[in-house]
Amino acid sequence: MTTLLTTRDVARIVAAFGLPEVFRRMTAYLEADFRRWGDFDKSARVASHSRDGVIELMPIADAGLYSFKYVNGHPRNTLSGLPTVMAFGVLADVASGRPELLSELTLTTAIRTAATSVMAARLLARRNSRTMALIGNGAQSEFQALAFHHLLGIDTLRVFDTDPAATAKLVRHLHAMPGLRVVVCADTTDALRGADIVTTVTADKARATIVTPPMLDAGMHLNAVGGDCPGKTELHPGVLAQARVFVEYEPQSRIEGDVQQMPAGFPVTELWRVLAGQAPGREDDAQITVFDSVGFALEDYSALRLLRDCARELGLGSPLDLIATPADPKDLFAELAKPPRALARAA
Repeated sequence: MTTLLTTRDVARIVAAFGLPEVFRRMTAYLEADFRRWGDFDKSARVASHSRDGVIELMPIADAGLYSFKYVNGHPRNTLSGLPTVMAFGVLADVASGRPELLSELTLTTAIRTAATSVMAARLLARRNSRTMALIGNGAQSEFQALAFHHLLGIDTLRVFDTDPAATAKLVRHLHAMPGLRVVVCADTTDALRGADIVTTVTADKARATIVTPPMLDAGMHLNAVGGDCPGKTELHPGVLAQARVFVEYEPQSRIEGDVQQMPAGFPVTELWRVLAGQAPGREDDAQITVFDSVGFALEDYSALRLLRDCARELGLGSPLDLIATPADPKDLFAELAKPPRALARAA
């Protein structure tokens, strides 16, 4: 049987351990997997683009486990009551191909994206960073805010969104968080004033220039999360030109990240090399750094491993009769002769 984890199961994991501990565990799993980068069979995700959004498949494998995530990005979904991003994933045994886990990944993607942002900021932001500007206050914003607060010590959050209702929602969720001050700002320029870290998590599928060079201060670290598909950006090219830029998987980031705007020879550093000690992170307190985060399949592999282990620890998950298991593995046709379970119970 395959184990099924639902949204409710993931919420139970967070309730059992607490969100700060889930962030800590997620970051530890991510760091462990990024450090063994060479163990993985990697490829850029496969994307199907339409006028309204994109649907993607994100596969990766090592010698023991294979994972993939199905995920979409449809910015107009909120107008019809649907999330912009919806996702699920599978963790499978490489030796047999048997799917071990089928899990929701909508909530989990928000958690793993925030944990990935913190993993990068630990390497790239100034050590005394305490103020973060958060541009884009939608579905991802609380996760980014709380991950940076609990794991990196951010105590002041300067927030802005073109939709005041999104900002009000964020403030409502964070107002009682001890040790975290939330400042609502008039625009992006205002939000960036005095910020050590800038996190952009906008959703429009457009070549936007949300952050421009005049907004930058020496020593800033920019965590650019929203520019994650072809034709979608958040940073002015001049911002990238002034910074040292770090990415997850260069072949994918060149197509999807903010660096899609730059010449092919524009220098970037894959983040795993910093974790492995093969490349420096931040070199001095005046340097501007950018983590051009588009989301990579290895992060979902780490997240699925964490979900599997937490579910086992807590006894969560439901058995799912997803794959046919005939008594004779060569006699698949016999499965058609079995009565449906409901009919069998009625008999």
